[in-house]
Amino acid sequence: MSSDSDSFFYKVYDVVRLIPEGRVTSYGAIAEYLGTRGSARMVGWAMNASHHETWNIPAHRVVNRMGLLTGKQHFGGPNVMKQLLESEGIEIANDKVVNFVELFWDPRTELRDYALRVTRNA
Repeated sequence: MSSDSDSFFYKVYDVVRLIPEGRVTSYGAIAEYLGTRGSARMVGWAMNASHHETWNIPAHRVVNRMGLLTGKQHFGGPNVMKQLLESEGIEIANDKVVNFVELFWDPRTELRDYALRVTRNA
């Protein structure tokens, strides 16, 4: 892994750590927020690698653009990702987030608003 991909992975982790409990986002939304539209797969690689990091990265909150738990095989068991999401109150049916649109956390809008609040409070 090169230092460029390390840097990208850490940017992804910074975004993922901001996803609120009970909400989900997609690989593509993170990639687009980071200005690397089309690199959703690389965001997925970062999520897979996040399991080896020493700090908590809630990778279970990142799903595909349809709300499917496509990364579930990387959580140490076939139902771990589902269980983590359900423990946050997210309903899952057939490996898909129920009410995905309502629970979707879009970093492009959420973090823009967050940045505005931080700026105003500074």
